[in-house]
Amino acid sequence: MFTGIIEELGTVAALDEQTDAVRLTVEGSVTTDAAPGDSISVNGCCLTVADLGTIDDRGRGTFTADVMKMTLDKTSLGALAVGHKVNLERACTPQTRLGGHIVQGHVDTTGTIVRRSPGEHWELVEVTLPESIRRYVVLHGSITVDGVSLTVAELEQESFVVSLIPETLARTTLGFKQPGDPVNLEADVLAKHVERLLQK
Repeated sequence: MFTGIIEELGTVAALDEQTDAVRLTVEGSVTTDAAPGDSISVNGCCLTVADLGTIDDRGRGTFTADVMKMTLDKTSLGALAVGHKVNLERACTPQTRLGGHIVQGHVDTTGTIVRRSPGEHWELVEVTLPESIRRYVVLHGSITVDGVSLTVAELEQESFVVSLIPETLARTTLGFKQPGDPVNLEADVLAKHVERLLQK
C-alpha cells in the first residue's frame, strides 16, 4: 500500500525486453533500505524489487523489477525509455503519515493530458477520464495520477482537472508532462468497495 506522496524522481537506467515482459531498472535513493521482495511504486504501478545494485556515494542505487505484459499493456510503463524520469514511492508502514490517500498501486487505466493552464501560484491540468472509472471519481474526491495523490478540482463527463502546487510541479513527472502524454490512473479503492457491497 502507498499514500500517493512521491518521495523522489527516479531515472530509468535500463530496459531489458523479454518475450512477454520487461526487466526495468530504475536509479534512485529509495533503494537505500530496500530488499528483494519489497514493493516500490513506479509512476503509480506497484512493482516488486527483484534485484538491487550497489549504493553510490550520493546515496543512490538501482533496483530491478519484472514488468509483465499485462502491466505493459494496461499502463504507461510500456512507453518508458532509458533516461525517462519516473515517480517513486516506497510502500508505507504502520507508522507512515497518510498525507495523501490509500493507494494500492494497482493502475485501473490510463488517461491523457488534455491541457495545462499555468497560474501565478499553481497550475491546472486537465486529464481525460475513461468511462471504466468515471463512476468512482467525484468532485473534491481523491484520484491517483502517475502515483500522485490528487484532489479532483473540476469534473466533466469525459475529463477531470487537478490543481498542482509548486511542490508537486517540482517533485513529480506532472511538472513536465505535456498534452498528449499518457498518465496512469487509479480510482479510490474505497469507492470500489462501496459499489461492491451495494451490489449485494
